[in-house]
Amino acid sequence: MKYLAAICFLMISHFAFAQLEKRLDSVINNSIQPGEPGIALYIETNGKPIYNKGFGLTDTERKKSISSKTNFRLASVSKQFTAMCILLLEKDQKLSFDDPISRFFPELPTELSNKILLRHLITHTSGILDYEEIMDNKSSKQLLDTDVLDILKTQDKTYFNPGTEFRYSNSAYALLALIIERISGKSFPEFMKESIFRPLKMKNSIVYESNVKIPYRSMGFARDSDKRLYANDQSSTSAIKGDGGVYCSINDYKKWTHGIWNNSLVNMPSVLPRLNISIKEVTGSYYGPGWFYFDKGIPALFHSGSTCGFSTYSINIPNQKTSIVYFSNIAGNSEPFKKILEVLNAEGIGSPAEIFSLHQLTR
Repeated sequence: MKYLAAICFLMISHFAFAQLEKRLDSVINNSIQPGEPGIALYIETNGKPIYNKGFGLTDTERKKSISSKTNFRLASVSKQFTAMCILLLEKDQKLSFDDPISRFFPELPTELSNKILLRHLITHTSGILDYEEIMDNKSSKQLLDTDVLDILKTQDKTYFNPGTEFRYSNSAYALLALIIERISGKSFPEFMKESIFRPLKMKNSIVYESNVKIPYRSMGFARDSDKRLYANDQSSTSAIKGDGGVYCSINDYKKWTHGIWNNSLVNMPSVLPRLNISIKEVTGSYYGPGWFYFDKGIPALFHSGSTCGFSTYSINIPNQKTSIVYFSNIAGNSEPFKKILEVLNAEGIGSPAEIFSLHQLTR
């Protein structure tokens, strides 16, 4: 009877997952047309993969299908990798979260850099000006992280007194990439590869460099006012690395997720209490090292990314060994993800209801 009960349970579970798979397939298939760019989706719950598929094309010219190996530009989901590099340097006592950034950037105005601490950059509480608002939009040259520093060298004000408010800052994460280079003596892509990608066996993940080939690369697209798709892979800020330059597949991102669950690089549960800011716009939410998170009973981590040709979302609930990862090579493609969450929530697989609202706080 025990064996029979176990067999029945497995049959019911298999049927339930098969039905869930059909509903998720339907959501994604209804959101993209044949011959269009598309979506990769990975879902794991209770430590078991239950969905891992790609839909649509990596490039509408080459007609290559998206798979679980396809590399997407992560946009702001990259920030968790940049932050991890800083955590690793802090773990090795190469720097402190309470270091003023004047230690790293003597070229910045000291009245600002003495007040802004490293922890302020990581948690978006520096008040430092957004480079997008003050850059020269007439220039056709792509900006690099060093160009962001050059822009900020000319500024002698912040949006608010450092450490007093939360304001999402791409400038801050560009500076973090430069700090990693100055402290480690290695290029940001090299440090990322040696300290994160290689230890976690993320063999095809890479930080964007214009002269380096990206394996299994997807190209970015966007829709015009008539919903027609057009190629939109690069912008003037696409070469900035620290705030959004990582390319990764759902297969490699799974290894990153497991690395967080297993504390393979740092002990994240011990870091979050030391490095966070409460976000008043969404009750019970915080920003930690490269992650938004909730700590209402069961901690849930979240981040999204949006750039000229890509949309990315990651939900990570470590205590439940649950991960929901959505990568799309279409800009502003959030509606399918919302519908996916509705399907998962109906099955008891999900996250705090307010989690998607945090996406509105990113820039």
